[in-house]
Amino acid sequence: MTRHERYSGLHMNALLSDEPMREALALAERAIGLSDPNPRVGCVIVGAEGAVVGRGHTQEAGGAHAEVMALRDAASRGESVVGATVFVTLEPCSHHGRTPPCADALVAAGVGRVVMAMRDPNPLVAGQGAARLAAAGIAIAFGPCETEAHALNVGFVSRMERGRPWLRMKAAVSLDGRTALADGTSQWITGEAARIDGHAWRKRAGAVLSGVGTVREDDPRLDVRHVRTARQPMRVVVDSRLETPPSARLLAPPGCVRLYAAATEDGGLAQRRAVLEARGAVIAMRPSANGKVDLEAMLQDLGAIGINELHVEAGEKLNASLLAAGLVDELLVYVAPSLLGPGRGLAALAPLASLETRLQFAFTQVDRIGEDLRLLLRPVPPPAH
Repeated sequence: MTRHERYSGLHMNALLSDEPMREALALAERAIGLSDPNPRVGCVIVGAEGAVVGRGHTQEAGGAHAEVMALRDAASRGESVVGATVFVTLEPCSHHGRTPPCADALVAAGVGRVVMAMRDPNPLVAGQGAARLAAAGIAIAFGPCETEAHALNVGFVSRMERGRPWLRMKAAVSLDGRTALADGTSQWITGEAARIDGHAWRKRAGAVLSGVGTVREDDPRLDVRHVRTARQPMRVVVDSRLETPPSARLLAPPGCVRLYAAATEDGGLAQRRAVLEARGAVIAMRPSANGKVDLEAMLQDLGAIGINELHVEAGEKLNASLLAAGLVDELLVYVAPSLLGPGRGLAALAPLASLETRLQFAFTQVDRIGEDLRLLLRPVPPPAH
């Protein structure tokens, strides 16, 4: 019997913030690339004698949630959950969506206690799940591994609280900050390990976004190939004048494609739109005052259709626009131990009048991936005046 198979009742209080919830978090990670737009949730049920009697994680949208999967697991083993302690990484839902409320399932099962890593930011739940459990006489507790649970569902939280996905901008650069040679050649700056790791981050996302310039120059697929996944993310292109070639590889299945355009007086727009729609693309018109795509409106639209995390792999112009607009939540940068000299940068930002106006970021994680470095950074808010 492994250390995860049994949690001594004598030490249960000491373990509430450690092993059972960490095992639930490991289960929740299995929902990456599977459960979107639903959150990634894991559940571990510890019986009255201290043994694990059920485990589960969220299935595909419309499928069972983590708590129900864990209850089913216990039932399949012939284990009783009456009086058991349930460790779940997110507050059980209390509303009827595609599935019945998990809070009701736990009440009906007769569990004795529910320990939750974090509250559900969904306004349809937001404490109501915990309240329903408490009203049924079930002891509740919050907090163990809250930071880790939040990180696993940072996109879901963003969509619930801000109405837009968490935007993560990915780039592979040389030591001198080049993403490509002057002629656009960029394959490959970083090594194979970094490319595989990059696809694991694509897998996290509900959608992968690029600009039409990158589509025309590189003809990327923007799919997940180097790691296993149950579903492909949506491919999104910022394409003001609908110049995406009908032969573009990203238009090929599986997965859906969404192109964001701006209204123009171009007489060929309607014809280009018809051709792209015939190839299966969904066209969304989100014009801004300057005749380009309104990027903030685009993010709100993606949130409205259930995109939690948006993974950006674009050129220096679109990157600059997203950064200048303050829409980037996180940078994912792979740094190769090489120098390229003159070439294209991560973002073609406008010249600064002073260092005080620079965009500043804080390192949140630095890791070695093969021969390269992987940097995770988040924006530093400007000082309050």
